[in-house]
Amino acid sequence: MELTPRLRLMNWLVRQGLTGLPENDLLRGFCERCRAAGMPLSRAIVFIDTLHPIFEGRGFRWNDGVTNEADVFEYGSTSTGDANQNWRRSAFYHMLENGHEEMLIDLADSASLDFSVIGELAEKGYKHMAAFVHRFGEAGTIGEMDCFYSYWTTRHSDGFDENHMAALRDLVPALGLAVKSAAQVEIARTLGRVYLGRDTAEQVLRGRMQRGTTEKIKAVLWYSDVRGSTAISESIGPDEIIPFLNDYAQASIDAIHDAGGEVLKLIGDGVLAMFTNENMAIAKRGALRAEHQFRRNLDALNARRAGEGRPTTTAYVGLHVGHVFYGNIGSEDRLDFTVVGPTVNEVSRIASMCASVDRDLLTSTAFRAGLDAVGRSHLVSTGRFVLRGISDAQDLYTLDPAIAADEVVGGKYERYLAS
Repeated sequence: MELTPRLRLMNWLVRQGLTGLPENDLLRGFCERCRAAGMPLSRAIVFIDTLHPIFEGRGFRWNDGVTNEADVFEYGSTSTGDANQNWRRSAFYHMLENGHEEMLIDLADSASLDFSVIGELAEKGYKHMAAFVHRFGEAGTIGEMDCFYSYWTTRHSDGFDENHMAALRDLVPALGLAVKSAAQVEIARTLGRVYLGRDTAEQVLRGRMQRGTTEKIKAVLWYSDVRGSTAISESIGPDEIIPFLNDYAQASIDAIHDAGGEVLKLIGDGVLAMFTNENMAIAKRGALRAEHQFRRNLDALNARRAGEGRPTTTAYVGLHVGHVFYGNIGSEDRLDFTVVGPTVNEVSRIASMCASVDRDLLTSTAFRAGLDAVGRSHLVSTGRFVLRGISDAQDLYTLDPAIAADEVVGGKYERYLAS
C-alpha cells in the first residue's frame, strides 16, 4: 500500500473516530479500504479489554466472505478455567510475556507452534497471520483496558510482504486509537448505568451535571427492604454477607428493570426505584408487575440458597405515588442524581410498616386511588395509620390474600398485570 492511500485511510479513521462510528463499522471500513488499496486481507479480529461488571472485554471480527460468526463479541474473565488456558496459549500472551509488539506467523508452520487458533486458521486456508499488541501508557489505562490487540490473516499464497507489514504498522495504531475512543464512550455509559441507573445515566451523559438542576415529576416510588437482614448478617460469616446482600438485591433489581422501572439508589439492603409514564395507571401497574416478579425471583432464589445450605429470607415492598424533585443534589464537586421530597420519605415509612402488619407489600391510598376498578379490587385495606413523620393518617393497602390462596383469583390478578 502506497503512502497516499495510507494517509487517506488514517484521515478516514480520525474523522470516523471523532464522529463516534461503532467499532465493528470502523473495522469493516478499515479492512475494505485496505483491500481496495491492494492489501490481501482475508480476516481480522481486534479486541480490547473494558471496565464492566460482567465482561472483561469486547472484540470485533471481519471476514472477506459470508460467515455465521458475529461481528461483535464479548468475553468474560480470562483469569480462570478454560478461558485462562486458551489465553495462555495465545500468541498475544506470548507477545506480552516476551515484550513483543508484533509477530508474523507463517501458518504453514502451525503444527510446530503451540498457539491456540492458528491450527484452525491453517486448516481454513489462511497463509499468514500478523499479530499486534499496542500497549497504552499509564495515563491511558482504565481498569484492565491497557492494550489494543489485533490479528490479520491472508489467503494470498505469498502471505504478507514487507510492504503490507509496513502499512499495517502505520495503520493499526490509528485504528486502535479510534477503537479505544469508542470503547471509552461505552465505558462511560456502562459506569453510568451500573452506578446511577439507566435513565439517570443518560441524563448525566447528556450534560445535566449542574448542582440544583432538577425537575418536578410525578412518579410511582418503590422502596424494598430485605427482611431480617441485620440478624442474618450477624449469624453468618463475613465472607457470606456480601453474597447474601447481592443475591437479594439482584432479585429486586431484575424485577424492577424487567417491568420498566428505574433503580435510583441502593441503601444498605434497601432499594429505591421509580416508575414513570404519562399515564400514572400504567406506571402503577408496572410497579405491581415488578412486585409480582420480585416474589417469583425470591422463590427461585430461596430454593437455590436452601439447597446450598445458606440462609434465606423475604423482603418488604412499599409503593407510593406523588411529586418528587428529580435531579442533581449535593456539593459542586460531589453530586447525587436522585429523587427527593416528602413522597420519598413517605414510601420508606410505608415499607417499614410491613413488619407491623405482617404483610410483604403495602401501598398508599394515593397509589390505590389511581388504579382502575379491577386493579383496586385486588388491593384490600390493612387499616388506617399515622406514619412516623407524616401528619395525616391514611389507609394502607395490601394484596388480597385470595390471590395466593385461590388459583382462580390468582389467575385473574396475573391476567390483570399482563394486560
